[in-house]
Amino acid sequence: MAATSPVDIGTMIWRTPTISGSRACIAGTGMSVKCIAGWYKMGLEPEEIMVKYEHLTIAQVYAALAYYHANRDEIEAEMAEDERAEREGAAAARARRS
Repeated sequence: MAATSPVDIGTMIWRTPTISGSRACIAGTGMSVKCIAGWYKMGLEPEEIMVKYEHLTIAQVYAALAYYHANRDEIEAEMAEDERAEREGAAAARARRS
């Protein structure tokens, strides 16, 4: 069996201004930590999240969850901001139809 090089888990999450508005994402994927954390909060196990997003490895899912747990306030604030924006957008759409 071929030996693999150790992975520096600090390289598995990154922020890039052009991807997800500088929010924390799984490196090289554009998949936000917020998205992974959302599925986790709805009760999905890491393995189930990996099946849902076949391009992710289990290590990437766990890296995102580790980031979420270490930076819960940041990710929860992003979730709340997105929920507020969705509610405001839905309200504006209803107002336009009226």
